[in-house]
Amino acid sequence: MPEQNTGTKETGQPESDLVAALRDYFVIAFILLDPNEQSVTLTGRAAHLLGLDSRRSNRCPLASLPAPVREVIREVLASGQPLDGRHLELAEPGGRSRTIRLSALGMEPGAKEAPVAFLVNDLAPPVELEHKLRQLERLASVGTLSAGMAHEIRNALVALRTFTDLLLEKMREADLAALARREIDRIDSLVGRMLSFSGPVRCLAAAVSLQETLEHSLRLVQSRLKAKSITVNRRFQPAPALVPGEDIQLQQAFLNLLLNALDAMEPKGKLTLTIRHVDPPSAPAAGHTGPVSPQIRVLVQDTGPGISPENLPRLFEPFFTTKPNGTGLGLPITRRIIHEHHGEISVRSEPGKGTIFEILLPAAA
Repeated sequence: MPEQNTGTKETGQPESDLVAALRDYFVIAFILLDPNEQSVTLTGRAAHLLGLDSRRSNRCPLASLPAPVREVIREVLASGQPLDGRHLELAEPGGRSRTIRLSALGMEPGAKEAPVAFLVNDLAPPVELEHKLRQLERLASVGTLSAGMAHEIRNALVALRTFTDLLLEKMREADLAALARREIDRIDSLVGRMLSFSGPVRCLAAAVSLQETLEHSLRLVQSRLKAKSITVNRRFQPAPALVPGEDIQLQQAFLNLLLNALDAMEPKGKLTLTIRHVDPPSAPAAGHTGPVSPQIRVLVQDTGPGISPENLPRLFEPFFTTKPNGTGLGLPITRRIIHEHHGEISVRSEPGKGTIFEILLPAAA
């Protein structure tokens, strides 16, 4: 019997949610009924859809099927007529339910003793597919809008960069002007990447110091830290934490996480930032080829109210936000940047106890 969908392709790379939804939509599952023996043979994902143990034999008695399914099968056997499709609600553990569509195929009028094939369709993937398609429409609209905005913003940046360069020529010690020029370059980079969703990000192969990049991100939110009297606890390792990549992109990722933490915390909260080297795992992941490189772990921990369990799975979903004026693009952009740097990002949270974002990046050679 085919294995249940894990959302991973044979190459070991994660599938997109849209590809997974499309594949699940076209999965076919059958119940083959032998009326004489009152037994059924399950094919495809039928056992999974019906809530049965897929590790057992694919042949089982009719009585083992869920009650709504048995009722429809007996109704078809009694009438001897094919069934175009019946929606059934099946109870699942945890108080949830699954909706399936059951159809009877190959029925001949009056042939009540002949084997019958029932087609089982899971109705969850079409709903998920519609949701993903709506997201694609919104992303396409964002791409069109950002393309027009990029041209106009870059024109304005030319004047700002010229003014900043002239100011630095006259005042070499002007730290604020140097900071402004760096931020202008960062805005130019962000505009060029169209919110990181217009195409693949090409990361430079330079060695980036995570301590310096995170410190710079902290400078950009310094006024907010003071306004809320937030205490920053740095747990940086003494040795330089270098990763291959582009500092401007990584700064954007860290800045998004810092802004989220500040928005979540009440005044006099505590923000803890950790940078540590991680030894490579002794056993490489399945499908991994080549040497296993050391990694660097970055933790961004706040003392906010935490994230509710039902919102955690959707946290990196584009346009999903719990903020009144949020766009829902900060965390998806952050994840995109981390993935382009061959890293991983995860989140742990417990209501009332704060949130921890964990980033793992490959260390520079």
